[in-house]
Amino acid sequence: MIRTPRTRAASAPASQSSPAVFAERSAGVLLPLASLPGRHGVGSLGAPAESFVQWLASAGAGWWQMLPIGPLGEGDSPYSSTSSFAIEPGYLCLDRLVERGLLERRDVAAPKALGSGPAQFATAAKLKQPLFALAHERWRRRRGASTAAYRGFREREGDWLDDWLRFSTGAIDGSQADIAAFVQFELDRQWRELRAAARKSAVRLMGDLPIFVGAESSDVSGRPDLFRLDAQGAPRLLSGSPPDSYSDDGQLWGHPHYRWSRHGAENYDWWRRRFGSLLARFDALRVDHFIGFHHAWEVPASARTARHGKWGRTPGKAILQHVLDDRGELPLVAEDLGVVTPPVRALRDHFGLPGMRILQNGFGGPGDYDRPHAYPANSVAYTGTHDNDTLVGSWRKLRGDARQRALAYLGLPQRTPVGEQVHWRLIAALAASPANTVIAPLQDLLGLGSDARLNTPGVPRGNWRWRVDAAQLNATLARRFQALLDVTSRLSV
Repeated sequence: MIRTPRTRAASAPASQSSPAVFAERSAGVLLPLASLPGRHGVGSLGAPAESFVQWLASAGAGWWQMLPIGPLGEGDSPYSSTSSFAIEPGYLCLDRLVERGLLERRDVAAPKALGSGPAQFATAAKLKQPLFALAHERWRRRRGASTAAYRGFREREGDWLDDWLRFSTGAIDGSQADIAAFVQFELDRQWRELRAAARKSAVRLMGDLPIFVGAESSDVSGRPDLFRLDAQGAPRLLSGSPPDSYSDDGQLWGHPHYRWSRHGAENYDWWRRRFGSLLARFDALRVDHFIGFHHAWEVPASARTARHGKWGRTPGKAILQHVLDDRGELPLVAEDLGVVTPPVRALRDHFGLPGMRILQNGFGGPGDYDRPHAYPANSVAYTGTHDNDTLVGSWRKLRGDARQRALAYLGLPQRTPVGEQVHWRLIAALAASPANTVIAPLQDLLGLGSDARLNTPGVPRGNWRWRVDAAQLNATLARRFQALLDVTSRLSV
């Protein structure tokens, strides 16, 4: 498909204040789609997602923050997606296909063991793939491909969908490609149903945009000219981060770097479409590794570690200005964790974007940067992120001066035992902070320990599998969270 670069609209002035969605006090919960309860081994759209929206509304929470929703890549990681535009097929709700008459109730019967416990990605995929084919055949017989809704979807999303079909099935037509396109069409339908349910319940959805994409992805295979690749199509330079106090060798992430000159020649059309696609699905986005919009660590592809990389400048300001020109607003959160230089802060502040503060980081040293009283209003504050231990898990590991500072901050005796629901004291401190927006992973509201941790950076296996049990999303927990949000002026209306 030939892409025609868009011309740049007249420049709009950059906002110096909070994006509108972050301008008032609010609160929410961080929970990946995969972590929802469900009968088929992994969380999904449809009833599981819409039920969680209803639970959030009953608690007065105004945000549901997710992780990236693209097709899962290596290690089942949502941050190693094989497409920046497609949705993970496993998130398609089979029960919703039954409601539409594309499957029978007996078709979607599943072993009871899949209904609870950790997410089982491979098992779920093996169960669902034949059912996708069956649903597609029934849909085809009804002449579903000739409907205006499907034709509109293919026209609207064709720019990325053809690349995804080639990457995932090897062709843009044929039976397997037709099934894959049908699945994305149904995912789009179910996502729109979720958006409608969320809006009705006054719950906003926050997505996640990783700055890099995987080398094995439809993004790279579809537009290799946008990436710094060699003649064989392999990355010349890899992404990562330099050595620091946590790692003598730095971190080698392994994504290809962008060929920025080509992006610029097309007026950053790929980036504008990427932001536009996600902002059509979400009310706001967390921009992962926001530092990379100013500079990125470039590591030679032959290197075994990230030690000998170098910083390369990136045109993040131009990209964000184009997106602002296109949309008139930037409902974005800048993930500005780590070593943030003055130019990165200046870029964030130029567009008025809220940065992030992490409660778990607040007591390791004498400074107050991550302590709740010091949060600026234009920030999004978290008890922890998907890369942190749970609040209870981290508390159990807190020792020495850090523990003493935390207990003093909470007004608790120095010998307070772990079992005294300290996590609720910490969540209350977060909610009482000046930050306009506060988010807690669901595991922290539940008071779960390290066995509920979602991801441990640097550990390649066993991550992303925690899943909530439906019984844990009860009225008692909702009432407790609602009472806290009420007293801290964060209730969604």
